[in-house]
Amino acid sequence: MIHEVFMPALSSTMTEGKIVSWVKSTGDKIEKGETVVVVESDKADMDVESFYGGYLATIIVEAGGVAPVGAAIALVAETEAEIETAKQQAAGKTTQAAAPTPAPAKQPEPVAVAAATSNGAGRGSDRIVVSPRARKLAKELKVDLNSLQGSGPHGRIVAEDVEAAAGKAPAPAAAAPTVPTFTPAPAPAARPAPAPALPAVPGQVVGFTTLQNAVVRNMVASLSVPTFHVGYTITTDNLDKLYKQIKSKGVTMTALLAKAVAVTLQKHPLLYASYTDQGIQYNSAINVAVAVAMDDGGLITPVLQNADKLDIYSLSRSWKDLVDRSRAKQLQPQEYNSGTFTLSNLGMFGVDRFDAILPPGQGAILAIGASRPQVVATADGMLGVKQQMQVNITADHRIIYGSHAAAFLQDLAKLIEKDAQSLTL
Repeated sequence: MIHEVFMPALSSTMTEGKIVSWVKSTGDKIEKGETVVVVESDKADMDVESFYGGYLATIIVEAGGVAPVGAAIALVAETEAEIETAKQQAAGKTTQAAAPTPAPAKQPEPVAVAAATSNGAGRGSDRIVVSPRARKLAKELKVDLNSLQGSGPHGRIVAEDVEAAAGKAPAPAAAAPTVPTFTPAPAPAARPAPAPALPAVPGQVVGFTTLQNAVVRNMVASLSVPTFHVGYTITTDNLDKLYKQIKSKGVTMTALLAKAVAVTLQKHPLLYASYTDQGIQYNSAINVAVAVAMDDGGLITPVLQNADKLDIYSLSRSWKDLVDRSRAKQLQPQEYNSGTFTLSNLGMFGVDRFDAILPPGQGAILAIGASRPQVVATADGMLGVKQQMQVNITADHRIIYGSHAAAFLQDLAKLIEKDAQSLTL
């Protein structure tokens, strides 16, 4: 029997996908649950696995090609004898529209495929999530994959796990932490690094990448939302002092700001709510998304889940891991599309102030400018110099009003200016 491998929908907004690379070549044997192709969805590269065994008979969409969701990208034959028949069927697909055909013969059955996006310990349902390199090594070293616990993203079994099981490398030992820790997951070794952005050529039109197209769709959707902006000046002397004290422990200013915002949002549930046709959707978690520019163009917003509940050290480690994996296009969908409030920190580039565009499905986004020395009047009537930054909130006016935004910014300023040390608790 011959099966179609189709372009899967890896996210709710995905309409088409780009083939990053074929893990298997034409004629290769495929095991059930084995990765056959890497597909670029809106904002991440995902391994796609087959639920059927057989042989990769022919590839319809080569690496670099784009296909709509549900379109056939390859054919899989259950036996070697059917490979040639599958190739003929694939060739017929290109001429089918040119000439009418009689009632079609038995149509290829779609082969079920799934992205490796399990949230558990390396096993989603009854399948094991394994990197292609790890699977190859397991065969060479005769290691039973079912006996392994993956150390990769979301429990994925990677090459290091197989080598450790075979005695070629010591299993990684867990160091005793002095603070609550987050262990960054290693990126799968088999996946190619993203290609650098091509230099602009005068007079040439360069097509959008899949990621850039996703950003375009989101920005156009945002135009239908009635928004307003509220600005505020915050003195950052105490925050800057705290940052200098804990910077050596791996804490970043972005993590500090995200923590400060998350703690403040606890008092303002409307600010991380969202609009629905039925009314206001109050969210149960404070998930702070932070805008990150991608090296090859586009924008992604990795999400710090439950940012108000994590200590600043765990939050910083989590943020570093998210940024590293986002730029390697290794994030799972829930790691970039589950934000309930967003930060855009162009202040790190020296920008004084700016307006941010509201992400679809959220109620507010905070634009953060650079902290700069300013001459200000002191309480005793003298002049002094203080570090100050401009922040500007963009909010959905259907659910958030000016007084709500102003109250949130006042509380955020009070926390940063007078109680910054509490962010380490």
